[in-house]
Amino acid sequence: MDIWLDDRESEILFRHLLRAIEKHRSWEVAERMKQHGILYKMNWGVPLTSLREMAADVAPSHILSFKLWNRQWRETMILATLVDDAALVTEQQMDFWTRSMENSEIAEQASANLWCRTPFAYVKMLEWCRGKKHWVRFSAIHLGGRLALTDNKSPDEIFDPFLEEIIPLARDGALSEVIARTLLLLANRSPYLRNMVVDLVKELRASGHPTAISLAVEIEEAVKYLE
Repeated sequence: MDIWLDDRESEILFRHLLRAIEKHRSWEVAERMKQHGILYKMNWGVPLTSLREMAADVAPSHILSFKLWNRQWRETMILATLVDDAALVTEQQMDFWTRSMENSEIAEQASANLWCRTPFAYVKMLEWCRGKKHWVRFSAIHLGGRLALTDNKSPDEIFDPFLEEIIPLARDGALSEVIARTLLLLANRSPYLRNMVVDLVKELRASGHPTAISLAVEIEEAVKYLE
C-alpha cells in the first residue's frame, strides 16, 4: 500500500484536486453545514456539483482514492468515493471507511457513489444492519435503498432478509428518516416488494413501540400514493 501511495501519476492528480478544491471553496456553505450538524475535520464548502465535475475529469483510480480518503477533508473523502474503482474495493476497505464516518452526508455519498457498485454491496447491506455504530447502521439502510433504485438485475427476493433486519432498527428514532426513504424506494420497485413493505408496516404497528408505530403510520400513508 505504501508503494501505491507513492505512485507519481496519482500524486500529480492528488495535488491537482487539492488545488481545485481550494479554488472552489465557500466558507459560507461550510458554516451553514456546521450549523446543521454536518461536521468534518476540514470542510471547504465546495458544492457537490463541483466535486462531481472534478471527478468526471479523472479516470477511476484505486490508489488515488486512498490518497484522497486519507486526507480526511470533506471534499477529498467525497472525491474518493467518486474516483475509486469499484471492482478493486475490498470488504476491509468498506468496513474501515464506514466505521470512520461521522455524518449523514459522507455516509450517503459513499453508499450512492461507490458501495452500491461493489461486489460486496448486498453482504454489507445485511452485515451493517447489526453494526455497533450509528453511522454503520445508517449506511446499511441507505445502501439498501440505493440498491433497490439502481440494481435492476437482482431478483426482488434478495431484499427479504434486509426487510427482516429493519424491524428492530425501526425502534431507533435517529434512523426513522432513512428507513422511511428506503422502504418507499423498495415499495416503488415492484408489486412484490410493495406487498412486503405493507406486511412490514403491519408488524411495526403491532410491535407496541411508539417510534416503530409512528414510522409505520408515515410509511403507510406514503405507500398509498404509490398505488
